[in-house]
Amino acid sequence: MSKVIRIGTRDSELALWQANTVKDKLEALGFSTTLVPVKSTGDLILDKPLYELGITGIFTKTLDVAMLKGEIDIAVHSMKDVPTALPKGIVQAAVLERGNHFDILAYKNNEEFLAEREGIIATGSLRRKAQWLNRYPTHTVVDLRGNVNSRYEKLQNNEWNGAIFAAAGIERIGLEPENTIGLTWMVPAPAQGAVMVVALENDDFVLDACATLNHETTDVCTKLEREFLRVLEGGCSAPIGAHATIDEDNKVTLKGVLLSVDGKKKLEAEFSAPLGKHEQLGRDCANSILARGGKLLVSQTHEGTLRTHIFSTKNLTPNQMQLFKNDIKVKGEDFIKVSPNRISKKILKNKHQNVILTSKNAVESLLTQVSIDELQFENIYCVGRKTKRLIERRIGPVKHQEKSAKKLAEHLVEFIDGTEVTYFCSNLRLDDLPDVLEENNIAVNEVEAYTTKHAPAEVDEDVEGILFFSPSTVESYLLKNTSDKVAYCIGETTATEARKHFADVRVAKIPTVESVVELVNSAY
Repeated sequence: MSKVIRIGTRDSELALWQANTVKDKLEALGFSTTLVPVKSTGDLILDKPLYELGITGIFTKTLDVAMLKGEIDIAVHSMKDVPTALPKGIVQAAVLERGNHFDILAYKNNEEFLAEREGIIATGSLRRKAQWLNRYPTHTVVDLRGNVNSRYEKLQNNEWNGAIFAAAGIERIGLEPENTIGLTWMVPAPAQGAVMVVALENDDFVLDACATLNHETTDVCTKLEREFLRVLEGGCSAPIGAHATIDEDNKVTLKGVLLSVDGKKKLEAEFSAPLGKHEQLGRDCANSILARGGKLLVSQTHEGTLRTHIFSTKNLTPNQMQLFKNDIKVKGEDFIKVSPNRISKKILKNKHQNVILTSKNAVESLLTQVSIDELQFENIYCVGRKTKRLIERRIGPVKHQEKSAKKLAEHLVEFIDGTEVTYFCSNLRLDDLPDVLEENNIAVNEVEAYTTKHAPAEVDEDVEGILFFSPSTVESYLLKNTSDKVAYCIGETTATEARKHFADVRVAKIPTVESVVELVNSAY
């Protein structure tokens, strides 16, 4: 037993209590140990709810890295914080006997608010929030982060009625709030109250040492609870609770619950089986909930709580959304609203030798007002391959197409028939094309075929990249947002506008939505 077992732990009072408990048990068996405290991301970022951080294993990842780098031999965690899938090379070495699994409410003055319409409860747990709102739908739930001591201190210093804590955490550090209520109706987090020890899968010395600490009943129950969580594909970003018990007749019972974030929807399941035939209870319980609408509920919960990586300035189709890598969270909204203008029939029915159409919107506006047979366009010039395809499918052949308006203007200067063009454009068109043509003595007759209106929305500060599909979407975005993000642009014209404001501008290889998505995927 000459090896000193290095025990990694977070440095909060509760985490140190848990680590010291493991340390004492190992040393009682004759092993030499030492504690190695570290800070996790969850301890460092205290200004956001856990579910908004979008990180799996937020309290365990730092210790996982330290173990894989050989800096510690085992890590001690609150088991409810541990992801259901451990990192490759790391395995569960032991589970200590579970403590109090209940949640408790610590309240400040009296319990009268529980019977009143108004009430303010603090918790950083989405599960606790959802269950509280399910029972008390008119109450307000505010976010509360930090270790147990700091959270209790915040309760005392704020105008809240109460805050919710794990009973085991309160008891283990000897914190005794004056007023508490056991929330026996609230289903706890899977594995709440249990302490888990993990180690490297090839460290036989450490695994053998920890095996003697394992509590079999707790191990059986927490495995079922975590399997229930795994099948539902939840984490700290979904309101999921589960609790398993084994009675004196060796009957194993698992109760699970899934809620919507606002607590308005609640799905429950409870299954039992004799010990030894209990292995499928977690899966059966979860599948029962999934079959009754749980799959949609989990999907909606993740959609509403996970951090958005990319924001699109136009709504993408379901097929386009599916092109993004699975771990890239994307939202979108139309930042430009387009409406066709009424164009004089005289203009539309006149013969036009040279016509310029720089967008599909211009083409569609024309087609809503006149039949194809009435259009007398001799030479049609356009920007973009999709615009070209639409014109040739609905109107007639295109004489020439370019990627940008400026390049089209440069082509016309060299090859146009005649000295005049009719340009069907938007009220927000760029100056590049008419300026180049007029500088070269080509008259430009502009017809506003459609109106483009800015319709900006505020984008979350932690969004990393913005998708732009026209210069107008760049202009619209900047009316309510900052330029400290990556600008992913569909083409060079859009990129030129973006470069006036954004430091990091990236352009798709070809001007299609699919190419923009490919550009984003390459960055992740």
